[in-house]
Amino acid sequence: MSRRTAPSHPNDPDADLFRDDDDDGAVGSSQKNPYASSGRWRHQESSAYAKHARQQAQQQQQHGGGSGHAVARDADSHARVNDLADFLNTSRISPNEADRPTTPRYKPVVEGAAEARQVVNGEDVDGDPHLTQFGGAKNDDDLGPPDGKEIACGPLINYRRMEGDQWIGSVLVVTRGGGRTQPFTPTLILRRAGSGKAEDRPCEAICLYSDSRNTFWRFDLAVTMEATETKWEYEVPDLRFLSKTKPRVNSFCVPAITESMRIMFHSCNGFSVGTDIDAWSGAALWNDVMRRHKDSPFHVMIGGGDQIYNDGIRVHGPLSEWTSISNPKKRERYPFPETLRASCDEYYLNNYIRWYSTEPFAAANGQIPQLNIWDDHDIIDGFGSYVNDFMKCDVFRGIGGLAHKYYMLFQHHLPPPPSTYSSDSVPATELEGGQGVDPNQMVNTYVHPKITESGYIIGSQHGPYVAEHSHNMFAKLGARIAFVGIDARTERTRHQVNYPETYDQIFDRLRQELSAPADSGNPFKHLILLLGVPIAYPRLTWLENVFSSPIMGPMKFLNRRMGFGGSFFNSFDGSVDLLDDLDDHYTARTHKKERNHFIERLQGLCAEFSIRITILGGDVHLAALGRFYSNPKLKIPVENDYRYMANVVSSAIVNKPPPAAVANLLSRRNKVHHLNKQTDETLFKLFDKDPGESNKTANHNQVTMPSRNYAMITENSPNNASTPGSGAGGGEERSDHLAPPQPPFSPEYPPSEHGSSPSRPPGSSAGHSVRSANNHHNENNNNNSKDKSSDPRQSTGNKDPRLPLHSGEVNAGTKHKAANPATHGKGHDGGLDVCINVEIDQHDRQGKTEPYGLTIPALSYNGPRPPTAVAPPPGTGSSSSEGSDGAGAAGHHGIGPAGHHDEPMPPHSHGLHHHRR
Repeated sequence: MSRRTAPSHPNDPDADLFRDDDDDGAVGSSQKNPYASSGRWRHQESSAYAKHARQQAQQQQQHGGGSGHAVARDADSHARVNDLADFLNTSRISPNEADRPTTPRYKPVVEGAAEARQVVNGEDVDGDPHLTQFGGAKNDDDLGPPDGKEIACGPLINYRRMEGDQWIGSVLVVTRGGGRTQPFTPTLILRRAGSGKAEDRPCEAICLYSDSRNTFWRFDLAVTMEATETKWEYEVPDLRFLSKTKPRVNSFCVPAITESMRIMFHSCNGFSVGTDIDAWSGAALWNDVMRRHKDSPFHVMIGGGDQIYNDGIRVHGPLSEWTSISNPKKRERYPFPETLRASCDEYYLNNYIRWYSTEPFAAANGQIPQLNIWDDHDIIDGFGSYVNDFMKCDVFRGIGGLAHKYYMLFQHHLPPPPSTYSSDSVPATELEGGQGVDPNQMVNTYVHPKITESGYIIGSQHGPYVAEHSHNMFAKLGARIAFVGIDARTERTRHQVNYPETYDQIFDRLRQELSAPADSGNPFKHLILLLGVPIAYPRLTWLENVFSSPIMGPMKFLNRRMGFGGSFFNSFDGSVDLLDDLDDHYTARTHKKERNHFIERLQGLCAEFSIRITILGGDVHLAALGRFYSNPKLKIPVENDYRYMANVVSSAIVNKPPPAAVANLLSRRNKVHHLNKQTDETLFKLFDKDPGESNKTANHNQVTMPSRNYAMITENSPNNASTPGSGAGGGEERSDHLAPPQPPFSPEYPPSEHGSSPSRPPGSSAGHSVRSANNHHNENNNNNSKDKSSDPRQSTGNKDPRLPLHSGEVNAGTKHKAANPATHGKGHDGGLDVCINVEIDQHDRQGKTEPYGLTIPALSYNGPRPPTAVAPPPGTGSSSSEGSDGAGAAGHHGIGPAGHHDEPMPPHSHGLHHHRR
């Protein structure tokens, strides 16, 4: 594929990566910024700016000129790249990682209830004029007393699940005012578009939560799926909008009963603190989303985490004083009393209402049903990836609970727990579990009892830092696509992403959900797996090694004593700031074994059910496409390769991207990695040109795109008519794109060391014999010779796995049929058309994008599953590359909260583990 010709540069563009933004010769700057960070690895606002912001806030408050909140400074005008930390959001690794249990400092409730009553009655608390009744600011009183009928936020529509031919969803509306009782219950009217009011269906609201500030109403929707796609309208006539332009009637589309859903995927839907929002034209890409939705309606909108950025709570919110404490130990011991808890509660509530009411994102909220998981910025930057003692401090436990409260309400339409953590709280009783009920927080407050729904896979134990259980999701996305979203934040520590028991619950549920359709003869063909961060991604182990090396110890000591290094160290636990998102990544060394075993279990699922898994990930603020695939030496066509899994990386739809030099560096780090002896991984060369006429990347970089983006995924339905140009690569329809069924052949596995044979998937030949590993290559050659035309590697002699591995990747990029709206999803081979829409110009408020496409083929596999495995003995740490059987030996499939291997893992019944040799 040819690349655009970029103007020549006197120096290697990657050299800018290590150049200081504060150089006097920085582009666009004639003098040094007095509030710029002192370190080149700036990840957050400098201490100088933080002091300046507090002074501004105090002056505003004294002169009555506003809310007293500081205004975030404009982004630096420099064109260089020392905001690498903003992009990487690194991990906090300290030499001493011993897990010392921290006993919570519970205090008896003495004055907290009185303070809570002051808040709900609209009185000042300790002289703070901002903790008042409505929205946290006294100037909200200008709106007048609430009557419970004024919409503060919404409507927000969610997709929940399918039950038979029933599509089930919900709508959330937040109104002003409320309390323990509500004067009336609103009703939503649902009707088929164009049917007239004669067919109106009333849906009565459920009150999820109400206090004196706001009431959260949920309306449950259920419609029958028909032979063709249908459009539905809804309105809430009992309620009124503040906005004159807000549509009173919203609509959504439901697919035909025989079709799969058209999917839109996004992540990182907000701005980091200090970003110049006007310079990035606000949330412009949502205009492009709504244009495409108008032309070809999306049936579901999948949020991959960071649907909202709550990081401002530490800069211009109630945690600014806590953040300004220079000593990490003092920050760790800082209490989280009821007054601070109430202030932080106000911040999260107001920030959600503000952001979810911001157009054009707000319009999408009311028209495209959502499925969401959360990530760190939904709480605060890096939550879960700091050192254990700091993560257990009162402040982090407190904001973790508050963020979870509003995550449940706004993003899942579920009632929150009755109380969240404060240092004034009483311990939970055995019946309460998790977080105990705090009477302070129940003053004039109603919380709906817990709602249990079949679409959730609830973790068996609460998280280590959030006293709540993980909410993983399963849903059917129409006729042939299944979906699972993994909550990778509630249980996260620096040593694990999820508990071993949670993985077992998820895989058990998946096998249950996939078995019934397979047995009925209508199997799922694709499984969409939603993760918060990419899992097939370049390694940055060299940075981890540097920042966790012993040489950092003296520097951290000097930073604590004398401020040495400035913002090179974070303002939370005092570790190197460039380490928390590195630690968030599945490719981090602390998560490597968990990741590898997770992938191998997914491979077993693909082999058992002949289902293609496609992984969605965000977080990294750029677009890319990673792939796992069988070692080329096995010569397995991708159409028959259960190891082939694409990782669609789409981020960010709103936040600013990293500098080009960062993307170019990651491109240089794009090596071919070996998960085990049978599985390789690398990024695919998807980007044949830069968007529009821009020059965003170096000529060598075709794998990472530093520009805002979102993704579309559509099945090439077998019900579609065959049309010219609908083939996988953009040319004529290929009859061989999905290889015909063949005798089970690859990969064959020898019996395990215990003599057991691999179990067979449904429909496999009962007379199939298991050959030895020595026959792999001959066997594959004999069985695959008939389908060489579908494998570009055989027809072109290409040996670079970064280039196309199958016909669906041929001509990938802007010329692919998946990138053309006229042909996207119009094929009929059962594959998935994937299109990543990339912003052309950040200054264009219309948010126009350039599409890049490819097709992911369906899987046709009826060979054996990988052999059954048991967990390794405790304390063993062999890497997956040491495995001598077909599935490798990934070691441990999950690590406990402290990262130790003190207890042996129990044997598992689902048959997706392997034996160690």
